[in-house]
Amino acid sequence: MYYPFSWFKNIAKLAALLLLVLMIGAYFDNTLLAWAGFMTALVVTNYWRLFQLNRWLWYSKKMTPPHAKGVLGNIYDGIYYSQRRARNKRKQLGLLIRRFREGSEALPDAVVVVDDQGHIFWCNRLARLELGLKWPEDSGRRLDNLIRHPKFVAFFNAGNFERPVEIPSPTNVDKTFEYRVMPYGENHYLFIARDVTQISQLEQMRKDFVANVSHELRTPLTVLTGYLEMFKGQVDMPPALLSKAHSEMASQATRMQNLVEELLTLSRIEASSERVYEKTVDVPKLLKAIETETLSLNKTKQHTIRFNIDNNLLVLGVETELRSAFSNLIFNAINYTPNGGEIVVDWHNLPDGARFSVRDNGDGIAPEHLNRLTERFYRVDKARSRKTGGSGLGLSIVKHVLSHHNSKLDIASRVSEGSEFSFVFKADMTVNRD
Repeated sequence: MYYPFSWFKNIAKLAALLLLVLMIGAYFDNTLLAWAGFMTALVVTNYWRLFQLNRWLWYSKKMTPPHAKGVLGNIYDGIYYSQRRARNKRKQLGLLIRRFREGSEALPDAVVVVDDQGHIFWCNRLARLELGLKWPEDSGRRLDNLIRHPKFVAFFNAGNFERPVEIPSPTNVDKTFEYRVMPYGENHYLFIARDVTQISQLEQMRKDFVANVSHELRTPLTVLTGYLEMFKGQVDMPPALLSKAHSEMASQATRMQNLVEELLTLSRIEASSERVYEKTVDVPKLLKAIETETLSLNKTKQHTIRFNIDNNLLVLGVETELRSAFSNLIFNAINYTPNGGEIVVDWHNLPDGARFSVRDNGDGIAPEHLNRLTERFYRVDKARSRKTGGSGLGLSIVKHVLSHHNSKLDIASRVSEGSEFSFVFKADMTVNRD
């Protein structure tokens, strides 16, 4: 407990002790010896208390100071009081910093704080995921040494931050970020990177939609129009011709319906604003449901299909989009592999993340087609695609889903040997089941 310091009381105590020493010295007729003994005891006592103070400050784990009276007792209490006050301030400061960090981590944009020389002072989680920064390894490094796009370097070094600049993401060339810079505190700047991929792609999406749909719908509409013209004015039509016409019209109508559904799926994925880092997707459960769906699809093909799934490996993402990506790759392997083939689906953990792959022993794909497989409506064999009901949009859907999840599709194939379609989610996006 803290007691107010009183000079009067301490001087009175010291004077009383001196008087007592003088009286004892006079009684034994040796005042000098009594005085020397008193001073020696006083020095030893004070040094002992200083030793206790030093041990308490540097070695003791106790918060409370050692017991002492007099001036040193008040000093102990003063140090103890200052420590408690400093400790409370540290707690308040730590709580304030934690709240600041939690708030900055919740921001929908990547945020980097740099000093007036461009050295990184701090960054949030999205900056690490979207811009490829590492914390705390990149602390103190210049931002333009880590984001090396020429346009960004010129913008960074120009020092004119009145207008934002749009630059491709350093970790994903399919994404575009808008960088804004504003003063922050004393001699610091706040870099904010916002994903504007959706906005920049909207106009191109509209153009592609009109051009591609008009081209793809022309053939089925021509078939339907031709048969309708043939029916016009016909009273008696041979049953065989009627059956063929009905079959063709139903097939083309189904093809148009599938095309429209996949176009809507693709447009929804491209325009998606869902954040992939907020929800955990139970991939093993998802693949189990897809495995059940393959049973009916595989009745006529009679493939041997094996699912090798790590049941403890989950991932951050959007479940509906990942379902489209997984199912498209698996169903493509079933549809385009000759009857009685072998298909292997893998989902397992690697040091650099989680890997999904679909491998088949089908006809394979020639090298000149591999780079264009993810283009909309691109087909290696148009006749075969129409026969299997393919629209040419499946791999394009997979590409956009993976782009949204900061991954990309890898295709390995050899003619007459088979193909493997795979992708990897970064380690930051993987979650182990509790």
